[in-house]
Amino acid sequence: MSQRSRASHSLRDRSALLGGFTPPASGRSSPLDLPLHAPSGFRYADDLEGQNDEHLEGLTAKVKLLKDITVGIGNEVRESTIQLSQMNDAFAETSGILAGTFRRMNNMAQRQGCRWLWYIIFLVFVFWFFIIVWWFRR
Repeated sequence: MSQRSRASHSLRDRSALLGGFTPPASGRSSPLDLPLHAPSGFRYADDLEGQNDEHLEGLTAKVKLLKDITVGIGNEVRESTIQLSQMNDAFAETSGILAGTFRRMNNMAQRQGCRWLWYIIFLVFVFWFFIIVWWFRR
């Protein structure tokens, strides 16, 4: 068991696997690409700086995308609020119209007696007749 844990530990140690050489995390460069006059620390620093720039550009693009989405959501909320207030005004106006119509209908019913009831029953019957005919002719 102890040999197994030592083997597992040595497999996880990158420097032990590569003979003391630790490549950069990006995998973009190799020890063969290093110029002879430049120290290896500069090459790794340049690679890390390049990676940081790439990540920064990616994050900047993501932040811009999130900002655009947020602005779009804000615009949609404003437009929806305007539409809801217009609908509220329209419903209030319709409510007033329906209340006036119902009041006039009640006044008419009181003046004419029972004859209006027969007119309404006749209209309902005609309406249902047209609905049934339309339904079966489809």
